[in-house]
Amino acid sequence: MTDRPVRERKPDWIRVKAPTGAEFNETRRLMRDLNLNTVCEEAACPNIGECWTKKHATVMILGDVCTRACAFCNVKTGMPRAVDPLEPEHVAIAAAKMGLEHIVITSVDRDDLPDGGASQFVKVIEALRRNTPNTTIEILTPDFRNKAQAAIEAIVTARPDVYNHNLETVPRLYPTIRPGARYYASLRLLETVKRHDPSIFTKSGVMLGLGEERMEVHQVMDDMRSADIDFLTMGQYLQPTPKHAKVMDFVTPSAFDAYAAIARAKGFLLVAASPLTRSSYHAGDDFAKMHAARAAQLAKAR
Repeated sequence: MTDRPVRERKPDWIRVKAPTGAEFNETRRLMRDLNLNTVCEEAACPNIGECWTKKHATVMILGDVCTRACAFCNVKTGMPRAVDPLEPEHVAIAAAKMGLEHIVITSVDRDDLPDGGASQFVKVIEALRRNTPNTTIEILTPDFRNKAQAAIEAIVTARPDVYNHNLETVPRLYPTIRPGARYYASLRLLETVKRHDPSIFTKSGVMLGLGEERMEVHQVMDDMRSADIDFLTMGQYLQPTPKHAKVMDFVTPSAFDAYAAIARAKGFLLVAASPLTRSSYHAGDDFAKMHAARAAQLAKAR
């Protein structure tokens, strides 16, 4: 007999129901018909059942193969296929058919492309503005390594409502967890978005349970606030397969609440922190809250 890796049993607060139901199947069928990928499936998100039942899906553009191999991520790694020129219109059709008030668009890393894939984000934003002008648009981009300046300028000019880029973890863990990226480059990306257009909401997220120390998480919060990031998301890291980085700790709901209280005290417009929080989980509701929080902040300043 061969020894199989022992996978740690998840605590009760992290378990979710298996996805079922007509609405779930309808969302899946629509994505297949339009040849669209979702991060919900590719990254094995635990909230897929809840979100797809409510007809919420995070579309992953630029294919389903990533040019990097982060230790936490379940997306395939390799040489991606050519960019699909029909993808922007297909995303807009999906948004219209699902009646989305808010859509989240993310992508794989495309280090093979001259612009890192930024022009496809622009085309998707433009297609959504043409076809579903009342849908608010949130993008979750890669870091556009060595191409960030031009990529950010092009995307910011297209004016998404929310620009999200996840820092994922604390700087000390980057060499093992996110080896293809650089912590301060990611921080500067979000800072640059704000500098180009202060009206665009900026957002970033971290995973907990990878071996980070509490004070390191507090420092990440301070770094984010220095970059004027509006919205912080914090969730529990879950090991997708035995090949990926191990879960070092299951952070309790009360510990997430404590982190959230500290983050709010540091001045974020909005904080979402719980074991099952993910970047695009309840994104539409959170956008409305963030919008209201900024309006209240401006009214107070006046």
